[in-house]
Amino acid sequence: MSSAVKVRLFEAGDAARWNAFVFACPTATFFHRIEWKGIVENVFRHRTHYLLAERDTRIVAVLPLGEIKSAVFGHAMTSVPFAVYGGVAGEDAEAVAALEAEADRICQRQGVEHLEYRNLHVQRHADWPAQDLYVTFRKEILPDEEANMLAIPRKQRAMVRKGIKNGLVSEIDPNPDRFFALYADNVLRHGTPALPKRFFETLMAVFGKDCEVLTVLSAEGQLLSSVLTFYFRDEVLPYYAGDDLAARDLAANDFKYWELMRRACARGCKIFDYGRSKVGTGPYSFKKNWGFEPTPLYYEYRLYKREAIPQNNPMNPKYRAFIALWRKLPLAVANRLGPFIVRNLG
Repeated sequence: MSSAVKVRLFEAGDAARWNAFVFACPTATFFHRIEWKGIVENVFRHRTHYLLAERDTRIVAVLPLGEIKSAVFGHAMTSVPFAVYGGVAGEDAEAVAALEAEADRICQRQGVEHLEYRNLHVQRHADWPAQDLYVTFRKEILPDEEANMLAIPRKQRAMVRKGIKNGLVSEIDPNPDRFFALYADNVLRHGTPALPKRFFETLMAVFGKDCEVLTVLSAEGQLLSSVLTFYFRDEVLPYYAGDDLAARDLAANDFKYWELMRRACARGCKIFDYGRSKVGTGPYSFKKNWGFEPTPLYYEYRLYKREAIPQNNPMNPKYRAFIALWRKLPLAVANRLGPFIVRNLG
């Protein structure tokens, strides 16, 4: 007879065991790693509630929660804030149910307006309201470099070869300086606030070899494009990116992702996770053109003090005026103000 499930909050001495479970659990993601707890708390100054379920002394499921309280965007509990995947990681049904029951108690005690699970693999609550805006793109990396090149659809493959012909080169950066310059300018052009540079510095410091910046330059050394990437088990996850206006004509964006795929292949990775996109957007089309098929993300909500799912994203028409105004800000001003806004979005 199996022992009873015990649910409790994470304690400092649990870190190694937590991560060992996450790396072994098929339903866990990079964003279930315990390092995110410190990042959410120390960079963004939000409270966290990291829960684990044990049988005897063995962890059988985990649930990372971040609590964001904003006068503008509301009071939410999210698994995981500032991440595209989250929810319960675990295959023990009793333990999963116990974690979700404890999360519900915490949410009611804290008085949050809603609880959000950013599930990757499963839809756990068919009767909960769900967000249908987001999809993810994941595809197998073949063991042979040339086979990966040939797997890219012809039109997009021609763009990769154009970048190669243009003499573009890629470099691995020791810090996020060049990446941040491109990223901050890029998001300003799109009318959205940038995350703080300290966040990216922290990611590289905390995750070490599992967080890498790849930057693309022209043959003359012009800074064109950059991507900050996570590695998890046998997966590569390009996560944040930025491009100069000159990148499009030189095919630097396509070259960048090909270089990343090529390097990931050499590293032994088996899955290329192109990440989350909003349905019907430019990034959505770009990833499809690379031969990736969209998979719906099961973002589920338990509503406590709301009647509808919150839409705190640029697709919401009520933010059009803000986006138009933000695009007109000087870059230095936007970089100073942006972190105060984006920390409340999660």
